[in-house]
Amino acid sequence: MPYQDVPKMVVKRLPLYLRVLDNLIKFDVEVVSSGGLSEITGFSAEQIRKDLAYFGAFGTRGCGYNTEFLRNRILKIIGLNEQTKIIIAGIGHLGQAISRYNIDKNPYIKIVGLFDSDSAVIGKKIADITVSHINVMAEFVRENAVKVAIITVPADNAQEVADELVEGGVKAILNMAPIRLKVPESVHLHNADLTVEVHSLIYYSSDEAQREMNEREIANDR
Repeated sequence: MPYQDVPKMVVKRLPLYLRVLDNLIKFDVEVVSSGGLSEITGFSAEQIRKDLAYFGAFGTRGCGYNTEFLRNRILKIIGLNEQTKIIIAGIGHLGQAISRYNIDKNPYIKIVGLFDSDSAVIGKKIADITVSHINVMAEFVRENAVKVAIITVPADNAQEVADELVEGGVKAILNMAPIRLKVPESVHLHNADLTVEVHSLIYYSSDEAQREMNEREIANDR
């Protein structure tokens, strides 16, 4: 089966499996069963076996998966067997936090460019990377064959930045600006709105009685 036919939710679970395998290898665990992966991830053993089966046979019935082998195969499937070059547009507090974390903690990607329009941060260094003006971003993307970008600029500027990235040749964008962007079908766009995530989380912080009362009030207002 071509990888493009794999369900999106399966693709989203692969990095979670990768993280678990990294940790198991760190503690010298050589073999893990689907049941063992299930206990750690919370996904059913059947789901894990089904997810991995999209990409071939990786384990031995009754023996489980070799952690090193499975990790290396998942790295290749995702495309992380070689460091992926990424740029970040928007070096405010969020952009800086993402930059520092990934430069220091993520061995699978390489932040190669940081861009902003604020003179207060242009020229500033984060690790060994100097923040450049966003006007040179598209040219940088072209010259360095960057295919992945993260947007953390304010909503008013996000579409313009996305257009520049597409013009430069970026093929995948993680948008963390609180706005829906328009990109060509050839560009994969993933939205991650932290405000929406926090607001939806608050729903679960209310006790059941409070939620039922709110729902009755809403029903009465109809």
